[in-house]
Amino acid sequence: MAKCPIVFAHGAGAGPDSPFMTAIAEALRVSGHPVHTFMFPYWQQVQETGRMRPPNPAAQLDEAMLNFCESLQLSDFVVMGKSMGARVAFRVADRCRARAAIALGFPFHPPGKELKHRLNDLYNQRPKNLIIQGERDPFGKRAWVEAQTLPENMTCVWASNGDHDLLATKRVQQQTGETASMRWQWAAQQVTEWVETNT
Repeated sequence: MAKCPIVFAHGAGAGPDSPFMTAIAEALRVSGHPVHTFMFPYWQQVQETGRMRPPNPAAQLDEAMLNFCESLQLSDFVVMGKSMGARVAFRVADRCRARAAIALGFPFHPPGKELKHRLNDLYNQRPKNLIIQGERDPFGKRAWVEAQTLPENMTCVWASNGDHDLLATKRVQQQTGETASMRWQWAAQQVTEWVETNT
């Protein structure tokens, strides 16, 4: 039996075919969640031209995700994003009437620029939202995030020793034998368990 569908948005520097998104989407599908990925307009141009380019303005990114959600004609689903895609997912969750928004590596601030935070993007009217964040993510380390006032509808799950892709350092991976695939399987399991429990 199919579980809650998930609309999954990519980050600024890689599309839906990145190893991160491919692994997590596949693990979620194996667990029974239909996963729908798409490309933002600028990434479609990257694919067509082979040249990197900056993301579209926020309003265009939001509109692209809203239009994609509408095209799926789902009555009950969750929006999720990697990094930049997480910001978009949180911003559009109310307008597309998603059950919840989920972030995988939320870019709380640019690396080294904590004063230029994006905390306002986290606020929506969903009953509950989830962030899975690496403890040493340069876009929002655990100590900094836990010192902030986050929305009451927010739950944070921490990836031990994790970076922006939720991965531990090479040294820790060598010591523990943990692979990127194993860590991303763990992240997908966290999403599945949280969705099934909280939405």
